[in-house]
Amino acid sequence: MVGRLRIPVVMSLTALILVNLVPLAGVLWFGWRMFDVLMLFWMESIVIGVVNLLRMAVRLFGAGELKGVVLIPFFTVHYFGFCAAHGLMLVLVFGPPDTGLSPAQVLGESGFFEIIRQLLSEPTLSWGLVAIAASHLFSFLANFLWAGEWRRTSIDTLMGAPYVRIMLMHVVLVIGAAIFMAIRQPIYALALLVALKILADASAHLRERRKLGGANQDD
Repeated sequence: MVGRLRIPVVMSLTALILVNLVPLAGVLWFGWRMFDVLMLFWMESIVIGVVNLLRMAVRLFGAGELKGVVLIPFFTVHYFGFCAAHGLMLVLVFGPPDTGLSPAQVLGESGFFEIIRQLLSEPTLSWGLVAIAASHLFSFLANFLWAGEWRRTSIDTLMGAPYVRIMLMHVVLVIGAAIFMAIRQPIYALALLVALKILADASAHLRERRKLGGANQDD
């Protein structure tokens, strides 16, 4: 029940919903394409991984959970490798032709990073990423540190925490992109994509808070 949620959870959930509305503004007023939106949300999965590394580091150095010495490098390789594979798939399937790169170049050593550089050279997209990062950082500070979630979790729990969330998010992205390709109505497809992602993100956020014992006032 929302009425029983802690104030930090309500605030971080509100921030999460607001930043998910940023792509609608991007398409309506700044000429963003569906590919831009897909890649912005993909970059959010990178932000989620970085924040999770911060949480694991808190358990390692703040709680003395020494297995983090091994699990943090393992998580880094496994998680970001997973994200890289998904990012390449998005570029190869949905990438626009104006990147100037062939599929072979995209799969090359620096092609994928060149596409990311091109995207972030657009100021409104880069500010959209900053807003998303700020939302996740706020949740880290308010829920994990201030509300004390770091005391009620473990490195093992944090290892798997991001995967369900980003896998659900990636499924939503692919569904939204498929709908866009089918109906060719960017604003309607995007509105549906954003609505689905808000539902998925809110559900995952609250589930994570309950799992870490930080959602209810009487926990």
